[in-house]
This record gives sequence, C-alpha cells and structure tokens, in this order.
Amino acid sequence: MSLHDDLTAVRRDLDQLTRTVERLERQAGRPRPAAPAAESDPSRMVGVPDAPYDSTLWTDSDDEGLGARDRRAP
Repeated sequence: MSLHDDLTAVRRDLDQLTRTVERLERQAGRPRPAAPAAESDPSRMVGVPDAPYDSTLWTDSDDEGLGARDRRAP
C-alpha cells in the first residue's frame, strides 16, 4: 500500500467512526455535550511570591540548551 492509500483508508475509517458515534448519540437521545466553560477555581490557584528565589537553588544547574556555565556551548 502506498502512503496515499494509507491516508485514504484512515480518513475513511475516521469518517465511519464519526458517523457511528453520531448515530449512537441520536439513539441515546442525548445531544452532544458543549465544551465545558473554563471557570477559574480559586482553591486550585497557587500563589507565586514576588520575592526573588534563593540563588542556591540554581547552584550546579545548566542553562537549558546551552550547557554548563563553565564550558563553551557547542
């Protein structure tokens, strides 16, 4: 099978799956649920202090993608 044939088969299967799910939803008599509204829940929020972080947290750390501070980046 060529790549085009594979993509066509996947698209056909996906269309069939979509039609089947829609038919099942109609049979169940339930409308499709709307996307849930993004509500902020204050109990899940985490406060970030304005104070600077302790510099010892970054001791022996490498800069992401740049390598170690005492060596030359590639």
